[in-house]
Amino acid sequence: MTTVAAPRRRSDATRNRERIVAAAREAFVEYGALAPLDEIARRAGVGNATLYRNFADRRTLIQQVSLAVINRVVAHAHAAAAEEPDSFAAVSRFVHAAADERIGALCSLLTGTIDPDDPELADARAEMRQATEDLVARAQADGLLRTDVGAGDIVVAMSQLTRPLPGAACLDLGPLVHRHLQLLLDGLRTATPSPLPGHAVTLEELSRRA
Repeated sequence: MTTVAAPRRRSDATRNRERIVAAAREAFVEYGALAPLDEIARRAGVGNATLYRNFADRRTLIQQVSLAVINRVVAHAHAAAAEEPDSFAAVSRFVHAAADERIGALCSLLTGTIDPDDPELADARAEMRQATEDLVARAQADGLLRTDVGAGDIVVAMSQLTRPLPGAACLDLGPLVHRHLQLLLDGLRTATPSPLPGHAVTLEELSRRA
């Protein structure tokens, strides 16, 4: 009988962990890195003991939320590249999908909260960087994306447009994000672009600035 119960316990533990990460992501978007852990447990539908059994402290939970978001963004990039025959459509699909993952909230989580040199996190960020650069390079090679922008330009704009505004009194601008992202994407097409100040920003440069 014990051999039957063990897989069930493992399955329940996996679901609990996934619910906690999902709830934490939403709470961190809403409240920032200091979101109450009690509130995260409540949203996940688990007790505090279950949360701490899976994540020893806030730092560990933030790391896992960051990894989950990055891995999902990478999956969106690969899916867009594989399924969209039009390379600009692939970029557009990726940008909107990354916005839905609330990627703009990651910056505050990663800054001063967890070890930026953590090997697992560093590998995930490198994979996201490569996947993004591949999408951009393909669209530029096809002549569909203006060549005076870099993957870093797109990530900065995407992050700024999806970063939650501080303070509970601020307007809920979430419903407008995809509208503004589409305006951005239309400006990235090759047709009659206006000159841009400065230079194309690479993701390597963004890493140095961070």
